[in-house]
Amino acid sequence: MMSVLYDLNMPIGGILETSFNEKFDQHGTWRREFALRLKLLAQWLKDQDMLNAAVQDRLQRLETQIRIDKVMVAFVAEFSRGKSELINAIFFADYGHRIMPASAGRTTMCPTEMGYDPEIPPCLRLLPIETRLQPQSLMDWRMSPEKWERIDLDLNQSKKLAEAFAKVAETRRVSLAEAHALGFWQSSSPDNSVLPDAGGQVEIPKWRHALINIAHPLLKQGLVILDTPGLNAIGAEPELTVSLVPQAHVIVFILGADTGVTQSDLSIWREHLVDDQDASTRLVVLNKIDTLWDALDSPAQVQAQITKQQVHTAGILGVPASQVLAVSAQKGLVGKVTQDTALLQRSCLSSLEDALSQGIMGRRHKILSDAVTRGVSDLRVETGRILQIRRRDLNEQLLELKGLYGKNAPVIKNMRARIAQEQAEFDAGGIKIHAVRSVHMKLLREIFSLLGAATLKSEMSQLTLELNHRGLKLGVKTVYGETFARLRNNLQQVHAKCQEIRAMLQASFTHLNTEYGFSLQMPEDPTVDPYVRDLDLIERGHLQYLGLGNALKLAQPEFADRLVRALATRLRTIHDTAVGDIEVWSKSAASQLDAQLRERRKNFVRRLEAIDRIAQASCGLDERIADVNSRDIAMDQMELKLAELTDHLMHMTTSSRVVNDTKP
Repeated sequence: MMSVLYDLNMPIGGILETSFNEKFDQHGTWRREFALRLKLLAQWLKDQDMLNAAVQDRLQRLETQIRIDKVMVAFVAEFSRGKSELINAIFFADYGHRIMPASAGRTTMCPTEMGYDPEIPPCLRLLPIETRLQPQSLMDWRMSPEKWERIDLDLNQSKKLAEAFAKVAETRRVSLAEAHALGFWQSSSPDNSVLPDAGGQVEIPKWRHALINIAHPLLKQGLVILDTPGLNAIGAEPELTVSLVPQAHVIVFILGADTGVTQSDLSIWREHLVDDQDASTRLVVLNKIDTLWDALDSPAQVQAQITKQQVHTAGILGVPASQVLAVSAQKGLVGKVTQDTALLQRSCLSSLEDALSQGIMGRRHKILSDAVTRGVSDLRVETGRILQIRRRDLNEQLLELKGLYGKNAPVIKNMRARIAQEQAEFDAGGIKIHAVRSVHMKLLREIFSLLGAATLKSEMSQLTLELNHRGLKLGVKTVYGETFARLRNNLQQVHAKCQEIRAMLQASFTHLNTEYGFSLQMPEDPTVDPYVRDLDLIERGHLQYLGLGNALKLAQPEFADRLVRALATRLRTIHDTAVGDIEVWSKSAASQLDAQLRERRKNFVRRLEAIDRIAQASCGLDERIADVNSRDIAMDQMELKLAELTDHLMHMTTSSRVVNDTKP
């Protein structure tokens, strides 16, 4: 079988020279191979009766991580910067012509997400702009597919595909009052609004959001492309800038090489793209360098102009010059379609593709493989503990049986009575375990309540009330800060309750290990630090909307309502993630106890059965000892097989990480 390991052991230079598309394909191959190996491991564990709740939960989390792993690339730019053309050149050149609308003027008028869901037929779904007048968030609207206009796509006819995609550029003309209600007109700030025509109407997007589901090879492997409109549309949709764009693994910010950094470009950058994340998640593209090509200037002079523009742009935006790439998307697309190598090389498109492949795929693959490595390591510990319990029980049985050599019937009868007494005492000890579990579940319910939807709504109620007040909201920053302070305090309470659970379980585990020879170990403690950091990032990300520059926009009830709903959606995601992680930690501890209790009860039954058989036949002792020895040999084989299966998974992650970490 051609495995991903073969691909990952290719010469390093070969991989480093691959385009983003090829790099993503390698990542997809690795994911598919890993998922297959994981499925084989799960089936083997099930056959060996080792698939307890904790092991099954870890396998499911690993499988889910691999299956739904997404890589989002967000393209952000003001109108007419060639953003859609760049998407065509990088991802869709194989179609032979433009797929995304990229004509002169405003093209993508609504945020457009391209991805793949095998459960949905190929289609374009469009959410009417009028939904902005209703309170539901974009996330809520996603749950109501019947509210979207759906256009089925024929992937075998690229021209019809392009015609369907052109609908994202559709507009409609409305009165100033309707434009104001939808967030596209501010009478107090007409300079930042679209201009009315002679009839007093303004042009606005026809659609609020677009979802494209197609089985493009890259999209099938988990790539999600987010194509965003210009400043006016971005600023009117808070959920886009506080939820979707920040979740992108890399943001490509496109400027025009012919215009440089304009005031509207700078507004997008400062208001929506500057944050405290790793600066390498931002790539700046100076597009349309072909406009600088001049027959009167030498290639060296042209390159000097481009380099000067790159350095100047880097200085204005405050990023390293190495992250400002100059390309011609239009010439790159033409070069690919016509197979004009010279034109493609002159377009410098490959430099951007290299940056994407090394930046996005290298970092994303490393994050995923690190998470998988931790998951497989935890899985090995969990399954290894089950085998350890079984081997210990076998050794106890063997010593017990060998001690019966030469013993008469009364001795054997007394031994059976002693085992039965041990079993009764063990069962009686279950009352204490039940009491510990009751306290454990009580604390867990308190944790889940702190992170639940009702608590979040309560903590945000004051902020919601403040934002929904009409007029200027001068005290909203104070209320905003107080809200996040309470949310952070809730997380600290969650941490304290987790520590309380840990201390209680640790005491119980120590007692059981001493009293019954168990090998219970507390899993690694959960930490709330990542969630606190996420809260900090969200708090800083929303501050842009609370300053004086957005005071007039914030005074609009519709905009304020959308803002608070976008915030609630993002916070709910953090809480849900925290609940999931704590639940896994709790299950890991509880499942250990369940597994060892179950194995000990099985051991009592086996010991009693062995004594009964020995008492009934003189040859029973030798047969039982032989049976235990054969089971011990089988245990050796199981340990070797488990090591083989998990070693292969570990080798896949470490081998791929070495290649992806290598720099040219």
